[in-house]
Parts: sequence; C-alpha cells; structure tokens
Amino acid sequence: MLQAQKRPVHIYLEANPNPNSLKFVVNFMLADEGVSFDYPDQGSTDNSPLAHELFNFASVDRVFIASNFVTVTKKGDVDWIEIQDFIRDHIKKYLEAGKAAVQFNFDKDPLFDENDSETVKKIKGILDEYIRPAVEQDGGAIVFHSFQDGIVKVLLQGSCSGCPSSTVTLKAGIQNLLTRMLPEVKEVQAEGV
Repeated sequence: MLQAQKRPVHIYLEANPNPNSLKFVVNFMLADEGVSFDYPDQGSTDNSPLAHELFNFASVDRVFIASNFVTVTKKGDVDWIEIQDFIRDHIKKYLEAGKAAVQFNFDKDPLFDENDSETVKKIKGILDEYIRPAVEQDGGAIVFHSFQDGIVKVLLQGSCSGCPSSTVTLKAGIQNLLTRMLPEVKEVQAEGV
C-alpha cells in the first residue's frame, strides 16, 4: 500500500471509450503499479473510504482505483457536465487531507502465483506487459481469471465494465495477441459480464 501524505493535489479529467465512465487522473500514485481495485457498489468498499464516499453521490454507479487515477462510472440518467466538478472536488479534498485512496496490504504478489502453470505465467506476463498499460490508459483493467481447455477468462473492471467497445477490445485486441503469442490459447472470454 502506498503511504498517504499531505501534498498538492492536481486532477485532470480524461474521457474514455465508455461514455458512462470518466477518469480522474491525479499527479501521484494512488495504488501500487499493476494493482487495481474495482468497487461495483458501496458494500464492496471496505478497504477504500474514498470509494465509499463517492457512492454517496446518487449518480455514481461504480468506482475503480488504479495507479494514479480513479475511474467513476455514472448512472445513465445524468450527464457528466452536471456532476464531474463535484466528484473531482470531492476526490481533491479527500486526497489533500492526506488520506489513502485504498487501505490494503498484500502478503504476496497479487499478479503472480508460484503454483501457476508455465502457460498461465506467460498469459499473465503478456496481460501485464502488453495489455494492462493500454487498458489503464482508458481508465480500466482486464484481470486474469482462469485458463482451461484453451480458453482464457478475464475480468473487466473500471471503464471496461459495461463499455460498448469492450467486446471489440477483447476479441480483436487481446484474443488476437494471446493466440498469436501462445498457440495453446484458442479463445478469450470475459467472465461475469
């Protein structure tokens, strides 16, 4: 977990392919590199008081925290122009108070497990090196779930969850890359969509 401290906070907003999500980018790291936290509802926010507070906005549907950004997904019945300044100001005040965005410590590396097969280690390596940076740029994450019978299952988080273009990204991007680099991979599917 990154240690929170009082510091100047600068936030800028970035749109992404999901029209219901907006990325609030901060001038410092909120979570360790490669680690993300997805909060589909207020009940799942035990380790993030920031995410818990953001759900107090009636228009917030989902919160995602990774590296140096918070992606907020809004409910469809409100326009971003009506709420984005309130959400940005809340995140800014919260972080200026020196509070941590996420309170979590890992006993071991959350991405890699020594019990993984060689194929799973390669899949996770490709996802981490080639896919994660591009997907984080759009305010989301794609996390390895499982590999069995040639099928890689991944979890879509942040702006990727519910994004109209996530199927294209999944099939045309990730599946093509994995099947080209690893002949044992035949297909990629999103789990829990």
